[in-house]
Amino acid sequence: MLDPAPASQTDVADMLTPDFVVIDVETACSRVSSICQVGIVGFRDGREIFEYETLVDPRDEFNVFNTRIHGITEQDVTGKPCFGDIHGIVDGHLSGRTTVAHSYFDKGALAAACRIHDRPPIETVWLDSVRVAQRAWPDLASHRLGGLAQYLGIAHQHHDALSDARAAGWVIVKAIDHTGIALDEWLKPPRKPGPAPRPAPTGPLSGERIAILGEPRDGRLANAIAALGGRIVSAVGNTTTMLVITGRAPFSYSVRNSGAYRRAEQYRRLGGTIRVVSEVELDLPAIAASFTAA
Repeated sequence: MLDPAPASQTDVADMLTPDFVVIDVETACSRVSSICQVGIVGFRDGREIFEYETLVDPRDEFNVFNTRIHGITEQDVTGKPCFGDIHGIVDGHLSGRTTVAHSYFDKGALAAACRIHDRPPIETVWLDSVRVAQRAWPDLASHRLGGLAQYLGIAHQHHDALSDARAAGWVIVKAIDHTGIALDEWLKPPRKPGPAPRPAPTGPLSGERIAILGEPRDGRLANAIAALGGRIVSAVGNTTTMLVITGRAPFSYSVRNSGAYRRAEQYRRLGGTIRVVSEVELDLPAIAASFTAA
């Protein structure tokens, strides 16, 4: 697993071209154009290669609700540039690149600020790190940035634009590392799972109705189970006989808080016979070997 490395502030012209950049903004009030802080971090080969951060005079009011969230006040931005002044810098970092943001709030805020300050829109390819996290760790109860940072061991100061940008960037790096899915693949729409494989007519798992947590219903594990006679079901129900967790035991916090696991536990408490096992505990190679030997 890759660990964050400190970045130094570097002139864009002197640095390597990043694989992707990450932006986060804070706003002064309910108007998304009221940007009062910008943080940008560039990543290449799984490492931070530059950072940019500035306070911004939003030329708008400061709402007490927003200030309570990020701590930035009107006094803090006195004498700071407005968005129109830094538009060229932001555009230089983002334009023509892949830009990550944790949700598309930041995308909307930039577009609104460009309109308000009469600046051209920033042309970039957007990637939502929330969607990436949901796909990489589907069983987490929440994919908010603060919870993700804690789960993945990323240093993070929430609602500081630079820290939020850095954390969202490391979510992408760790998702690539965790799934093996390259950056360009994350930019494509996710593949919808196909139908579950048909179970073999006979086998040691015949009669079992098995749900899988951690892989799609048409994935590697599902096909291996179906080849041994098990029927793959899309969700845990009252006729499900087994829930198989991909990976190793003990089950992680995210697994124990997933809907499938909680439903399985509920059926067990009601007297159901559903078993909850890890893929390792199930040991399909041993099941297949004993069936063949018999």
